[in-house]
Amino acid sequence: MASNDLEKRIAQLEDVQAIRQLKARYCLHVDRRNEDAWVSLFTQDGVWESDKFGIHEGREAIRALFKSIPDFLNFALHYVTNPVIEVDGNRAIGNWLLLEPCTFVQGNQPAWGAGRYEEEYVKVGGEWKFKHLKLISSFWTPYTQGWVEKRFIQD
Repeated sequence: MASNDLEKRIAQLEDVQAIRQLKARYCLHVDRRNEDAWVSLFTQDGVWESDKFGIHEGREAIRALFKSIPDFLNFALHYVTNPVIEVDGNRAIGNWLLLEPCTFVQGNQPAWGAGRYEEEYVKVGGEWKFKHLKLISSFWTPYTQGWVEKRFIQD
């Protein structure tokens, strides 16, 4: 194996690991309500999009979304799994599964959420950032009823 080929493979592995860490920081900062740290994970023109929670373009819109979270969720723990990450130079795409125990403010309702993230990343100044993060919901359902008895994706 040529030295150059080995260097490329190592760089690719390092990029994938850096993106995994980016996603872990995303979950940590949103769950701990660390606004500045969470917003800093996005590019200046980044997009946070969700079928349930809307489209937020640019860091200031993403910051506004973050500030609104306590209005509808007073507790959440993001568990993300099954990453599929493809790196192409300074750009990458990723897909993740989400399981999220949470509590909705309205009615102090404990709930389960599940979905998948489709993401685009770019390397800026040697650091990976979210360019476009899209959350596609599978369900949001009351904890006591589960996803079989009652789904409330659309309320």
